[in-house]
Amino acid sequence: VQLQASGGGLVQAGGSLRLSCAASGRTFSRGVMGWFRQAPGKEREFIAAIFRSGGSTYYADSVKGRFTVSRDNAKNAVYLQMNSLKPEDTAVYYCAADSSLILSSIYSASAYDFWGQGTLVTVSS
Repeated sequence: VQLQASGGGLVQAGGSLRLSCAASGRTFSRGVMGWFRQAPGKEREFIAAIFRSGGSTYYADSVKGRFTVSRDNAKNAVYLQMNSLKPEDTAVYYCAADSSLILSSIYSASAYDFWGQGTLVTVSS
């Protein structure tokens, strides 16, 4: 599975961005797709995840109410709508996928088998 993330850029605080992640190659009908981010000098952190079957979503507390994850299974794509962006949201954002994660594992970067290359989001104050 190859993942291609896009949509990052420079935005002012309070603005919005929409990230996209397109999957190609061997895809799967079940499993989970997640978004993580990594700021300079920090560990990669969980942002959001969505199950391909059923569409259940999960968010980190830091983005709950501001970010929305969605999917389009027909296009093998997942999206992250980011509103009310803050300077502390500045990071490289990664999409990830796995075919068989259980719920308790979706928050851990090490649990995902497939990763995109990352897209940089910079929020200016």
